[in-house]
Amino acid sequence: MTLSPLSRTNTWSILFILLLALGGLLRLLDLTDPPLDFHTSRQLRNSLVARENYYNALPSATDEQRQLATSFANAVGKYEPPVIETIVGYSYFLTGGENIAVARIWETFFWLAAGIALFDLMRRVASPWAALIAMAYYFVLPFSVEVSRSFQPDPLMTSAFVIGVYFLYRWSEDHSPLIAGEKLGDNSTWKWALLAAVFLGFATFVKVVIAFFVGAAAISLVLFTLGRDFWKSKQVWVMAVIMVVPALLYYVVLNQGRSTEYFFSWTVALMKLITNTDFYTKWLAFLGTLFGLTIVFLSIAGALIAPSRMRWLLIGLWIGYLLYGLTLPFQMYTHSYYHIQLIPLIALGLAVALNPLVEYVSTIGGVGCVGFIALVVAVIGYQAYAARSVLVAESFRHEPAFWNEVGEAFPSDAKVIALTQDYGYRLMLYGWRKVDLWPLATELSATRNPDKDNAAQFDELTAGEDYFLVTAFGQLDKQPGLKKILDTYPIAIQGEGYVLYDLRK
Repeated sequence: MTLSPLSRTNTWSILFILLLALGGLLRLLDLTDPPLDFHTSRQLRNSLVARENYYNALPSATDEQRQLATSFANAVGKYEPPVIETIVGYSYFLTGGENIAVARIWETFFWLAAGIALFDLMRRVASPWAALIAMAYYFVLPFSVEVSRSFQPDPLMTSAFVIGVYFLYRWSEDHSPLIAGEKLGDNSTWKWALLAAVFLGFATFVKVVIAFFVGAAAISLVLFTLGRDFWKSKQVWVMAVIMVVPALLYYVVLNQGRSTEYFFSWTVALMKLITNTDFYTKWLAFLGTLFGLTIVFLSIAGALIAPSRMRWLLIGLWIGYLLYGLTLPFQMYTHSYYHIQLIPLIALGLAVALNPLVEYVSTIGGVGCVGFIALVVAVIGYQAYAARSVLVAESFRHEPAFWNEVGEAFPSDAKVIALTQDYGYRLMLYGWRKVDLWPLATELSATRNPDKDNAAQFDELTAGEDYFLVTAFGQLDKQPGLKKILDTYPIAIQGEGYVLYDLRK
């Protein structure tokens, strides 16, 4: 009997390596372009923190450079520990200076490493061929390519989470039913327990919002494995301590002020959104733009039909995602990178959902099998080309020179308030200047303060300022009251893309 291409098991490992290479290649395209391609304010923020680490360790740095780098880093919101920023900052020594390529290489490495763990996890509940198709989604989805190479904590957080879930699943598979008398080193389950706890605890430490997913994975697999007697297991308590204590110490004990600020600013103040049906419509529509709603629902279907252990895990993770979304409602339809955790989750459900189809195709051979393979390759090729096109569609290499020019337009000791992009981070990173910020007219500001008139507070907001800098002209058009006031002041300097008003006259 002639075997169909999909029934051969000696080639899937080679195909996975090729898929891994494709995923890496896509993420390393346009490697040195400034980090303005995806959620610029978040990437610039990390770049400023990495700069502080670099200049504080650079022997040739001047005191002025160190002081400026530190003041810039202190000006950004430090809600998470600077894990990836420290790694990148010290890696700058390998490139002889600040280079965004370093961050992209590290983030890509983390994502690929997690992909290896995710693929092996898929193979435990689906055929390697179904797993390969699902992994193609993980590697070449345009949103996945963009977000997983971006310089922010989220790719590292998600990668550590995926690896931790993989070890937790191995723990559940290998766990001995003999709970009594457990001792460290007695059986292989301690190895899986400790590895799972370290990676899941590290993921939570990197960025605490993953706690919803970590908690969901741990609760679902522990209950499935041990049932009501889970509390008798020493391994469970050790895992809980390792997973919880590092994040608890940083976010609650050492950084309580920032954590409280974040909670009240992004959860309590915006909780009213979840009472409006429009919120759920926006949330679902946003998911459709990132992942495709058909794929999302197919993945959920996979969760429902998965083998029992995997079904508990996947359903638990979807419940965790729902609670996560209700806790941070505004980000659910405005911040795409807040959904990065769904990429591996959707891919895992897809592997299960596609498995019956792939198993059937592997038995038919002939034209049908070849046609199916050709279709899969075509879809992967199209998505890879789309991801590549997104990355190279626009160049930002001119931006550093522009912001350097803006920074030189006013004295370093001048007091400047600015209507500018990305909280002034571009000016800090490329122009080495820090300014006070004029409030932006955004959906978030309208949600929080719908009746606030910033122009009416012009004198109060500009008290003590020497200049008013405008680089965000779209924002100026949204604030006609401010524009009318600024027209009464003389222009000190005007260049291509910026205007500096003299407030002293």
